[in-house]
Amino acid sequence: MLICINMTNYALHYGVFSHEHGLSIPNRENHMTQTRKILRASTLAISMALALGTFAGGAYAEDTVSQNMNDVRQETQIWTTYALSPYLRANDLKVSVQNGKATLTGTVDEGVNKDLAKQIALGVDGIKEVDNQIVVNADYVAPAQSTSRSYGEAMDDAGITSTIKSKLLWSKYASGLTTEVTTKSGKVTLQGTAASKAAKDAAQNLAMNTRGVVSVDNQLVVKEAKPSTGDKVEDAMKDAGKAISDAWVTTKVNSTLMYSSNVHSNNISVETKNGVVTLTGKVQSGAERALAIELAQNVQGVKSVNAKKLTHD
Repeated sequence: MLICINMTNYALHYGVFSHEHGLSIPNRENHMTQTRKILRASTLAISMALALGTFAGGAYAEDTVSQNMNDVRQETQIWTTYALSPYLRANDLKVSVQNGKATLTGTVDEGVNKDLAKQIALGVDGIKEVDNQIVVNADYVAPAQSTSRSYGEAMDDAGITSTIKSKLLWSKYASGLTTEVTTKSGKVTLQGTAASKAAKDAAQNLAMNTRGVVSVDNQLVVKEAKPSTGDKVEDAMKDAGKAISDAWVTTKVNSTLMYSSNVHSNNISVETKNGVVTLTGKVQSGAERALAIELAQNVQGVKSVNAKKLTHD
């Protein structure tokens, strides 16, 4: 760009100089022709320089927008994880990200929560550095929650509802249940019909023994159907043709125990052979052992449960 301007200045100066020094008409015309050529070349050079500058500026702007989008994405991911964490959601934490550096501010009541917030931020793709300015105050009281559910609580409730629906679906009482499950702040409501009181009680038990459940309002209505002889034969034929694999049974028993709030599933090993489930391990009490057996018995395809190797303290 500097060269182009100098060339233009030279051309203008040269033309004026020729005129001021009284050159002859032919020489003056030659000089003017040369000057016009230089001006055209200078104009072309300036245009090219401006175009290159515009291109470079556009590329820079595009890179800036892309980086800003990454910052927003990372901030959102960190904040969402905080909102889902039962240890951090009640705290008034703020997150800002710039060029891969996350800055955390706010207050927590324990140092372990401050470290948790940092580790969560570092776990987000693209975060290279964390400036953890969170203050630890043992006397900190979290701000009062609004009457509406927080994002994290809504996600917890959705998870509870989904888990209960799954447990009911693979329960041996599934065919006799038409159940609608709703959850609000850990309080579960069951609505619909059950083919028997046993099915209704089983649904109550499965729901109540789900992680995160505070209470269960069992509004299931028992409607005992009286099948005809033809229905019995048809059901028997369906059952005969419904082969449930041992692997499927083992998976569902494991899942049922894992989602239970009153059973330590990590301490229990499950094996299935020809529909007979064997539970092995050690639990904390006789009540926990009895519940594990009951939950296993309620899974579809389970013919019996062998818990001789399942002991308790």
